[in-house]
Amino acid sequence: MLRARASYLLWTVALCALYCLHFRHLLADFPNDSPWMDFSKYTDEGWYANAAIRHFLLGRWYLPGDFNPAVAVPVWPLLLAGVFRFTGVSLAAARATVLCVLGLNLVLVYALIRARAPRWAALLAVTLLLANPFLYAFSRLAILEPLSFAFLLCSWLTALRLPSASARARVPLLILTGFLLCLLVLAKTTGIFLIPSTLFLVSWACGFRLRPTLRAIAITSLAAALPWSAWYWLAIRPRYLNDFRYFFSANSWPIPDTLTGKLAAFWYALHGTLWISPALCITVIVLLLLTLIAACRSVFWRNPLVPASLLAIAGTLFFIGWQNRPAPRYYEAVIFPLCIPAVLAVAHLFEARAVNQSDSPSPPLRARKTLALLPRIAAAAALVALSIVSINGIVHTIRYVRHPQYTWLTAATNLTRYIDTHPAPNRLLLSISGDQIALTTHLPAICDDYGPWDLPYRIHVYQPSWYAAWNAIDDDTLADLQTQFSIEQVAAFPAFDAAERDLLILYRLHPLPADKQWFPAKPQNSLDPGRSPSSPADP
Repeated sequence: MLRARASYLLWTVALCALYCLHFRHLLADFPNDSPWMDFSKYTDEGWYANAAIRHFLLGRWYLPGDFNPAVAVPVWPLLLAGVFRFTGVSLAAARATVLCVLGLNLVLVYALIRARAPRWAALLAVTLLLANPFLYAFSRLAILEPLSFAFLLCSWLTALRLPSASARARVPLLILTGFLLCLLVLAKTTGIFLIPSTLFLVSWACGFRLRPTLRAIAITSLAAALPWSAWYWLAIRPRYLNDFRYFFSANSWPIPDTLTGKLAAFWYALHGTLWISPALCITVIVLLLLTLIAACRSVFWRNPLVPASLLAIAGTLFFIGWQNRPAPRYYEAVIFPLCIPAVLAVAHLFEARAVNQSDSPSPPLRARKTLALLPRIAAAAALVALSIVSINGIVHTIRYVRHPQYTWLTAATNLTRYIDTHPAPNRLLLSISGDQIALTTHLPAICDDYGPWDLPYRIHVYQPSWYAAWNAIDDDTLADLQTQFSIEQVAAFPAFDAAERDLLILYRLHPLPADKQWFPAKPQNSLDPGRSPSSPADP
């Protein structure tokens, strides 16, 4: 017993050390030349934090006509606003916050598995997650996926407590579960595709009996719908409806209109899970097949975490295929429910071996002996495979830790320094990566690619003096800029690794004479733009 406790303690200390490695080189690039080319590293950290950034740098969280995602996903910027109050606006603070959320997710995964399996299985799941270089890379980006999945895991934990709760405590637990689902959707709107996994656990807690299940689901759904509806009807619809609608239209992508195209989209969505780890995915599939034929199948498939995890994976993959957008960052929501059934399968295979041995009243025949050993052999082979996956992942993770690159920090700092040392009528920058630069260097910025106002009217209102583009100016953007400015390339800064986005080019915008400028009329149903982002903020 003492030796087992010491082993668990050493294992836990090793996991804590591996987790702490994630905090090294917080300002370093997303690993360049990695297998995961995701454009979120250019934009998303700034976009989804821009309400908190503006609140502290400009005195206002909302800029009319610019991209304002906080109207649809307010939870992350609210959390960052609380952090920034103590740390100031900082890319390091944002990334440290998301890593704290990762730590919470690891604790939640441990608690979920520990409630249904031995301690070693829970520690194995945490090991698979911390040793995964894919998760290491994306968990260090201050994006929405980690926080949204934290709310999902919390809702699973509360749903699993329902069977052991007293009759008086069940309704509050259902209300809490529903409120967590509301926060899940307000943290990331695609969280709606994960809700069925929690509702399954609620149904399981009711024994799948029709009337209690319908009642529990109704309470949970109402607890989720009421706060979301209050946010929409009291905050969004009166003032920010255009921005809310634009958020969803801006995130829509061309969807195939043929059956073959749709099937191909879902195939690529499924194929994208290999980004996480081909070896891990193959091991999980093999383990799931083994549990169908092994003696543990009745125990394994009755474990509610298994169907819930598979529903979460299916929901995420359905969204990716339906949206026809297999971006690597979306699979951060797949790796957690992928590891859970993997370790549960290994644990139940070991339990099946024990059952087989204890159920044999007399020495079995050779064939029966062989069949009894199969679960043990499968579990041992799976442990070896998962150990190899973990060791290989740790090696790759340490390689990333030992060779950090700071191309983005250097480019953003040098761009800001250039603007500050070359006076212009307005310090404001126009760029698709503007919010990312603002988070890094506090340079005021608006986005050229996203926003409910047409770009000519937006630049007429805010009058930026600078424009930054990756590698070249888009023809449509150039035409819009030339309605009011002449453009002069003044500097270029290398950053990141994509062939089409590895050079951040800075342009000076010179206003044309008033009689040669053209811009459209003010969009209907839009708010008054007020003062420009570069002007002093209200006290």
